[in-house]
Amino acid sequence: MSVSHHDGAGVPVRDEVPLLLGEKIEAVYQDIAFLCPFSSTGTGPIRGTLTITNYRLYFRPHQRDNPVILDIPLGFVSRVEKVGGARTPGDNYGLEIFCKDIRNLRFALSKGDGHPRKDIFESLTVNAFPLSHSGELFAYTYREQYPGNGWSVYDQTEELRRLGLPNESWAISRANEKYQLCDTYPAVVGVPAMISSEELVEVAKFRSKGRIPVLSWLHPDSLASITRCSQPLVGVAGRRCREDERLVQNIMDANAQSHRIYIYDARPKVNAVANMAKGGGYESEDSYQNAEFVFLDIHNIHVMRESLRKVKDMCFPVIDDQRWLSNLEATHWLDHVKQILAGAVKIADKVENHKTSVVVHCSDGWDRTAQLTSLAMLLLDSHYRTLRGFQVLVEKEWLSFGHKFNHRVGQGDDKHNDPDRSPVFLQFIDCVWQVSQQFPNAFEFNDYFLSTVLDHLYSCLFGTFLYNSDKERMDNKLPTRTQSLWSFINSKRAIFLNPMYCAPLDDKVALFPVASIRYMKFWKSYYCRWNPRMRPQDSVHLRHAQLSSLRDQLQAKVDLLNKELENKAGKEGAGSKRQDNHNPSLSARFESFNM
Repeated sequence: MSVSHHDGAGVPVRDEVPLLLGEKIEAVYQDIAFLCPFSSTGTGPIRGTLTITNYRLYFRPHQRDNPVILDIPLGFVSRVEKVGGARTPGDNYGLEIFCKDIRNLRFALSKGDGHPRKDIFESLTVNAFPLSHSGELFAYTYREQYPGNGWSVYDQTEELRRLGLPNESWAISRANEKYQLCDTYPAVVGVPAMISSEELVEVAKFRSKGRIPVLSWLHPDSLASITRCSQPLVGVAGRRCREDERLVQNIMDANAQSHRIYIYDARPKVNAVANMAKGGGYESEDSYQNAEFVFLDIHNIHVMRESLRKVKDMCFPVIDDQRWLSNLEATHWLDHVKQILAGAVKIADKVENHKTSVVVHCSDGWDRTAQLTSLAMLLLDSHYRTLRGFQVLVEKEWLSFGHKFNHRVGQGDDKHNDPDRSPVFLQFIDCVWQVSQQFPNAFEFNDYFLSTVLDHLYSCLFGTFLYNSDKERMDNKLPTRTQSLWSFINSKRAIFLNPMYCAPLDDKVALFPVASIRYMKFWKSYYCRWNPRMRPQDSVHLRHAQLSSLRDQLQAKVDLLNKELENKAGKEGAGSKRQDNHNPSLSARFESFNM
């Protein structure tokens, strides 16, 4: 983005603050001091102009020798706090802004009447938390137009057809068309063909929040399936539901390769048992014939939230080199990431190598379940490792199946202590990054794409991650009132591509990463990106662009030579054509060469 400039008097040229279509300046404060944690000692605070719009906070320094420009979407702001009182000495009077992307900002204010702290505080909170002040999110005001429509990237029926539905064992059901069966599920779902709509209604009464077992993925050859749901409401009395048992039996019978079915419960067993006292619990082996149960020991949203808080403390603003490894270990972040990835690998292995169907659930089936099913599908199906396919995966397993993005992220509200907040989706993206580190040629997209998706999870610029379910997004008419993140991504496709991607080697190949703590890496380029000392010395984006350009040039040469070979073969007649069949094309030989 371009940055604003100042005239000789230090007054900002307002038109040059980079405004988006629909963005307007709400307040400008002159001569504000930014306390940069990375300034060299003795330089003091950086003075400049603070501009607050209905979308961002923009700070531009007056001094040319301090090129620190802050350009932060207000959706990133978690809370704003007043620092010090009227009688506090020195730079200890001002505001501190805590962000959702691992950084804090501190501004020192003078106690004079030039820019009263109350005004700045109110301007920031009203624009950063519009839903807590009877406003609306910027996504509804944003007017940028993109060439493609990102809202059409995913079509529920089309994706089920890609998986081979309908077939003799599986049907495309519209029993939830008006969200009457389950208001956090999509309108169209894949269910066993033998089950009736009446039976689905009974199953919905037996599963927490009505989240019945439905299809996530079907193996194209063995027809082993991944289905997802929520916990059964067995309670301490050990309730049963014949329709639910029959549904699980039908899921197993749909796969002729195996006479067993595995039920993966994402929770530690002690948590699942504790849920019985609240009316939940887990399936009994006596009730579900030929079913085996595995607990994956993934902790709940509160444990994950505390773990991320420790990561933030470790990464910003000061990184303790002496205790880096022990501090990292104390966060347990990589332990949690490893545990999620290990669970997904177990599911993928059971489906791919043992040709056995699996059912996955946690408590309500919208947090840990989404992590496990989407990661397992990413490992099993190379389609989801393409740029477009990954968008479908997020739309399908996270958005359409009701991951509570609004509650987990807290978009536009000021309840930063809300116990529903948790980095569930961030952990999923971290796991994807871990797999891409072990298989650098298997993903069409790069890690800049992953961090861009995370940034717009918070930014409230696009409608994609707003609200908690498909039904809420439809009720609020998001596809017509907001832009999709995928419209933006697909319009700038080139910068998100991985130059090392090798599609022919990856086609229909399942990945099995090593889910061991020894192989887990800390994603420094995301968590530590605001610390200048942790940034790479050369530009990764520039190197990727150069490699992509080189690959395109080589591909163009290959296409040209292939065309010449085809023309030559056409002239030489049928004999040379027969001989040609024994030799792979130049394109195939080139593409199998692993860059």
